[in-house]
Amino acid sequence: MQRSTLSPCPATGASSVLPPADRPFTSGPSVGRGLLYVTLAAASWGTTGATAALVFDSSGLGPVALTFWRTAGGLVLLLAAWAVRSRRARVRPTRPYEPKRRRVVRTLVTGVGLTVFQTAYFGSVDATGIAVGTVVTLGAAPVMVALGGRLLMGERLGAGGRVAVCGALLGLAVLMLGSDGTGAVRPTGVALGLLSAAGYALVTLSTRFLGRQGVGADPFTTTLTSFAVGTVCLLPLAAAEGLWPHARELGRTLWLMGYLVTVPTALAYGLFFAGLLVVRGTTVAVITLIEPVTAAVIAVTLLGEHLTAATVAGTAVLLCAVAALAVVEARGTAAPAAGGPLSER
Repeated sequence: MQRSTLSPCPATGASSVLPPADRPFTSGPSVGRGLLYVTLAAASWGTTGATAALVFDSSGLGPVALTFWRTAGGLVLLLAAWAVRSRRARVRPTRPYEPKRRRVVRTLVTGVGLTVFQTAYFGSVDATGIAVGTVVTLGAAPVMVALGGRLLMGERLGAGGRVAVCGALLGLAVLMLGSDGTGAVRPTGVALGLLSAAGYALVTLSTRFLGRQGVGADPFTTTLTSFAVGTVCLLPLAAAEGLWPHARELGRTLWLMGYLVTVPTALAYGLFFAGLLVVRGTTVAVITLIEPVTAAVIAVTLLGEHLTAATVAGTAVLLCAVAALAVVEARGTAAPAAGGPLSER
């Protein structure tokens, strides 16, 4: 029996929700270089929340507008990369036939889910800070995926998986209740972080379900179409919120947004795609815990965010539980109970 895969959850990426069946069947770098690529991608994703916070301060943009510009800019870069990729492609992988209606539904679910994921994440960062918003989102997402897989698709967690999920819930509880009246943890921000995690879980579970049926898509194409759907969905909402940044400090705002679109989006995607070709999914899940750690370090040391002892303890428990989930997956404890095996790399 084959085991399920715990997908990593970078706060800025769509590639994290793609199951192993959706990875391109091409040769990749060495394992050592692949590990380096994934590590660099995770570290760059860890700067997303800090960059967003700085943009909020200088531009007057809200979370929806910022997500729109990031998505639209990422779409432009991905289209350029797609054009280059199409010219260089020699052998295209053959995939099972997918009816048009199912393909449209898959595209819409992925696009809308990722739009909610990214927009709510920026909202969480804006409401409760970088460290807490990132940890809540990235810590709750794997837990929601594990619970959703168990409730909706009959995937077995096993004893180790149940302990890890309970540990993650305990960490979330300590995180939310440990502000000690300092305002370090705000309920609105936590709620938005959980909404972001739910958007991620929706996309992950839907792609996992389709993967059981042998239906998959190239991860680059999936990311491209997801960004297109997100751009269209966000435009009217961003216009209502306020689409254009303030003229004051416009140069600083454009520089920050340029960084957000290029480094933790386009560059990180390229590195992450390359690393996924040779690094096991469970290993990637553990490596990407660098992201919330990076975000927390930047928030506290550079941006002056204050974390209480209880908040730090809750964060540590939550991240350890996520790492434990990855270890459980690596040992094959969590497996689908029915409905056919999941595809392995």
